[in-house]
Amino acid sequence: MVVPGTSWAGGRSLSQPLVARMRQHERSIFGEMSALAARVGAVNLGQGFPDTDGPALVRDAAIEAIRSGRGAQYPPAHGLPELRAAICDHQRDWYGLQWDPATEVVVTTGASEAIAAAVLALVEPGDEVLVLEPWFDLYAAVIDLAGARRVAVPPAPGSFRPDPGAIAAAVTERTRLLVLNSPHNPTGVVFTRDELAAIARVAIAADLVVLADEAYEHLWYDGHPHVPIATLPGMAQRTVTVGSAGKSLSFTGWKVGWASGPSGLVGAVRVVRQHLSYVSGGPFQWAVAEGLTRLPRAHWSEFRAGLAAQRDLLADGLAGLGLAVLPSEGTYFLLTDVRGLGYDSGARFCTELPDRAGVVAIPVAPFCDHPGVGDTWVRWAFCKRPAVLQEALDRLGTAFG
Repeated sequence: MVVPGTSWAGGRSLSQPLVARMRQHERSIFGEMSALAARVGAVNLGQGFPDTDGPALVRDAAIEAIRSGRGAQYPPAHGLPELRAAICDHQRDWYGLQWDPATEVVVTTGASEAIAAAVLALVEPGDEVLVLEPWFDLYAAVIDLAGARRVAVPPAPGSFRPDPGAIAAAVTERTRLLVLNSPHNPTGVVFTRDELAAIARVAIAADLVVLADEAYEHLWYDGHPHVPIATLPGMAQRTVTVGSAGKSLSFTGWKVGWASGPSGLVGAVRVVRQHLSYVSGGPFQWAVAEGLTRLPRAHWSEFRAGLAAQRDLLADGLAGLGLAVLPSEGTYFLLTDVRGLGYDSGARFCTELPDRAGVVAIPVAPFCDHPGVGDTWVRWAFCKRPAVLQEALDRLGTAFG
């Protein structure tokens, strides 16, 4: 007998209404650690957002758009024409990729929506999606949301670099999509042209679509330039490339992203995306278009130089504490192995760190399916002001001597 008020259609409990495939995603390690940082007054080196504004030109363009009423109402469903044109110009000028703003780009509510819409649009329930470990948690959630199956591919042994041979070995007759992220979050690895060429050969041989998460495309350092996989032979027509104004322009709260690629693939993404947020960020779309169009090339070089200096400050300080530091070639992040501080678990280290040192970091293990890949590794964000990074290092020094 069903007690009234305790269940609903199909006998599912009202006390646990969330569908089974999404229950493992109830917790977000990023949200939890940021909330913990706020609660205990810790320095938050966990979540990847800068603590300074982006370029004044872009900020002022948003203010002017609001003042003048531009973007106050719904923008066009697939994004402002001016922004779509700016994105296509950006892809052409930086990488030589030629896309039609009318049919081959879509503006999204952040890169996250572009990724979610692409997965939902391009895979059927039961299809397999390849992700490279460690993977960003959103990938796992949207694959499960689509009813597909995540197939995690470990990195090359003894490193966090991609392993094309392992990718090829993971392909089955059910594999439809390969999610590729470079510059890579959380490792800071930037895939080389040779690595990408080897991955491209696998994708072409298996007739896979590639979802290229290139949110950190402008955040690369020390002669490790970002190479879009869509620029390699045979890849443009099978790749959906995702970009992020939040990461490239340092306005993460605006949530403006995009996807570009051939009209067939982007058209599919457009169909799904319009039923998610429909549209968003009208004034911010105007401002991002201004930024992509008017910022000089020197801006990006200076942007990278500033982040590289912050990276070096944090890396040197963490190494001085006895942590093994994985050199960061890109993104906001660097990894350390916590065994140097007597821990055999990155998750335990991060759980104890806020109370012990007043600092927050993110463990890597939750983003791996294979034991041993990220068990003792921790991600630190260096996209903070130097004074904040130094405060975190001072606290860590006090806690760990």
